[in-house]
Amino acid sequence: ELENQLTAKSKTLDELKQSLASNGSAEQTPGAQSLRIAELCEMKDSIVNQVAQLKTSMESILEQWRAYDEIYAEVSLMTTRYLYCIDQCKPSAEEASLEALKKQVKTLQ
Repeated sequence: ELENQLTAKSKTLDELKQSLASNGSAEQTPGAQSLRIAELCEMKDSIVNQVAQLKTSMESILEQWRAYDEIYAEVSLMTTRYLYCIDQCKPSAEEASLEALKKQVKTLQ
């Protein structure tokens, strides 16, 4: 939203500059020129403030993404370790049948 407002303000500022340039050849009163200059300065200040707000907002968002990336990496590592442990701990089909045979031997003895 701020970006759209910033674009609109920039377009208005460009239009005012073009208007000033085209009217520059025509005779203007010093009062009209000073009013136009004041308008342009006010618009420039507004744009500078909006850019500052956008930068602050973006810094906050980037900080949140950094935290997300760190947490995601930690969770991913823990998940990989967990899956490795599960894979290493479950008996293979041969071991399961070998143990079953041992139990059968014990019961027969």
